[in-house]
Amino acid sequence: MSESITVTVTRQEDYRFLVEFGPQYATLIADEPVPIGVDSGPSPQHLLAASVANCLCASLTFACRKFHEDPGEFSATVKCEIGRNEKNRLRVSLLEVSITLNSSPEAMPHLARALTSFEDFCTVTESVRQGIKVNVAVLGPDGTKLH
Repeated sequence: MSESITVTVTRQEDYRFLVEFGPQYATLIADEPVPIGVDSGPSPQHLLAASVANCLCASLTFACRKFHEDPGEFSATVKCEIGRNEKNRLRVSLLEVSITLNSSPEAMPHLARALTSFEDFCTVTESVRQGIKVNVAVLGPDGTKLH
């Protein structure tokens, strides 16, 4: 199955851009941080990090639901490291994702099985991994590392 989406990015001024995802979705403003831009919205790096985290969370939900389990409310935090490449150009060099479950792992008997496969379902993360290192950890509500 092949699918296509369209996102339109329109320059407003300097490094401020209007990002449109389609008529059914809210638009947002993206900008570069100071000193390049004025930091009036998330940067492209923020949007990349958010895309990876959102896709991983959706994939974890999907993997749990395959076993008829609901992971409940949980959150993901992404640390995006930016460094310089061999040509001294800024590049995203690492995304470290930490997903924290609010539900007790014992409440989901098949969680371990879901954790072994959920990253494979993540379209964005697996695509980004072809060029950027992505580390993923899943933590229980008490901070215990589950994956």
